[in-house]
Amino acid sequence: MAVMITDLCINCDACIEVCPVSAIVSEGDSPRDDWEYTYVKPEKCIECVGHAEVPACAAECPTEGCIVWDMPYTAEYNDYYVNSSDYVIGESKKRGVLTPEVSPQTYKEDISIAAREAHEAVAV
Repeated sequence: MAVMITDLCINCDACIEVCPVSAIVSEGDSPRDDWEYTYVKPEKCIECVGHAEVPACAAECPTEGCIVWDMPYTAEYNDYYVNSSDYVIGESKKRGVLTPEVSPQTYKEDISIAAREAHEAVAV
């Protein structure tokens, strides 16, 4: 993971179309019943590493500050994601719950942990 869509989202779904790994779903398809805006599946997000200089969702989003950095989806941050009320981790029939320990994702290493902890907006 590494990006999160905040409550600034206007549900235009522009980000869904540009995600190279289909990690973003509309409000109605969110695994969280209480979610009111577009949702990023943390177990799928790769921060567009190998696809774009900045996450494509942030580049496409018309709302400044809507898409922010979150912690890397790696084993080191497994507890962060498993215990977070912000996420519902997806499951696979073969591998079970796709926690960061089971299914770590690539991330932009040049984004500081401090920026991620502060949920700084992704700059485009």
